[in-house]
Amino acid sequence: MPSKLVEKRNELMARQKALAEMRAEAGPDRDYGKIKALETFKGTKAKVEELQRVEKELADLTDEVLALKEAERIFDESEARDEAFKAGGAGMQHASGQPQSVPQEPKGFGDHFVESKAFTEYKGGGIGPVGRVDVEVKTNMTTAAGWAPESLRTGRVVLSAQRPIRVVNLIPKANTNSAAIVYMVESTFTNNAAEVAEAGTYGEAALALTETTETVRKFGVWLPITDEQLDDVSFVRDYVNQRLGYMLEARLDSELLVGDGTPPNISGVHDRANIQTQAKGADNDPDAVFKAMTLVRSTGFAEPTAAVFHPTDWQEIRLLRTGDGIYIWGAPMDAGPARIWGLPVVVTTAETVTQALVGDFAQYSQMAIRKGMEFQITNSHDTYFILGRQAIRMDMRLAFMVYRHEAFCEITGL
Repeated sequence: MPSKLVEKRNELMARQKALAEMRAEAGPDRDYGKIKALETFKGTKAKVEELQRVEKELADLTDEVLALKEAERIFDESEARDEAFKAGGAGMQHASGQPQSVPQEPKGFGDHFVESKAFTEYKGGGIGPVGRVDVEVKTNMTTAAGWAPESLRTGRVVLSAQRPIRVVNLIPKANTNSAAIVYMVESTFTNNAAEVAEAGTYGEAALALTETTETVRKFGVWLPITDEQLDDVSFVRDYVNQRLGYMLEARLDSELLVGDGTPPNISGVHDRANIQTQAKGADNDPDAVFKAMTLVRSTGFAEPTAAVFHPTDWQEIRLLRTGDGIYIWGAPMDAGPARIWGLPVVVTTAETVTQALVGDFAQYSQMAIRKGMEFQITNSHDTYFILGRQAIRMDMRLAFMVYRHEAFCEITGL
């Protein structure tokens, strides 16, 4: 009977083959209507959602295969250690290199039995003299009623699959001691500069500034944990600290793009009132991206510094081919450039599917950090003191500014 790993590996190969066939049926034009497996789904959106479901199932199955493979590796290593111990246990040496002297305990009934001629000849495969002991046996001596083989847990901790932090790294950062960031935005700019004839009238200019405020918002998370867990496993402190910190960064990473601005949420780039929009329409994806970059340059008068895509949408671009089947973004054997029209590409599931973003992150966005990540622990929460529990809390405070909305453009309909 095949092992669980073999079954899952075969299932993974079958699903990969099925997905490859679907891509082949769609062809270089990515015509989802040609995919036989999607014939029952009406409309492009439904077909794309089904493809996303298939892709997620494939990713989950891949994780399961890797986990099973890791489990087999651990069991194999444990078995190898057991065999090595059994083979070399009698010749163990001290750290000095000299044979280690092991105190000899008096032999008991079991020792005499396993050393007896009856037992040794039986173990050799023959039928030798029979040793009898008149003992009433109620239960078979098995691992269920005796000692199970000793297991050794490794120090490795396999973390669950979580998306990498991407967007935070695009945003310039500064520190602040204020509860809000107040700055002025030039809301009126009337340029009537012109050539003036002798004794002529100068053109009158107009300028106006509008005060803008971004409130410092707090991100926080907490975790209950027992005293024993903190005391008995020293590694758990660093583990909990790291994972809670990741949770905060992951939430911030998403909010920087799609936060709706409803307090206490911050307002992400996509939520800004005057952000520009470029619909894909009949264009291919690269053309739509370049048109969005042109809007940033011609209307926002800024220079785009990055493009942000959901993995599914970047996949469509990465798999683009010429009419004769040559991959535009590099051969399958190569990683390919993570760039489009010269812009570095940031691929993250924090971005919305069928939507992308280009903009001048370097010049016209900023995070003001009021308080960095702070880690606190207490047993004064609720009845935790008498229950022997601790409450671990982590938080941070910051404000997010988008100084020029028009320096960003979202691409829709990908």
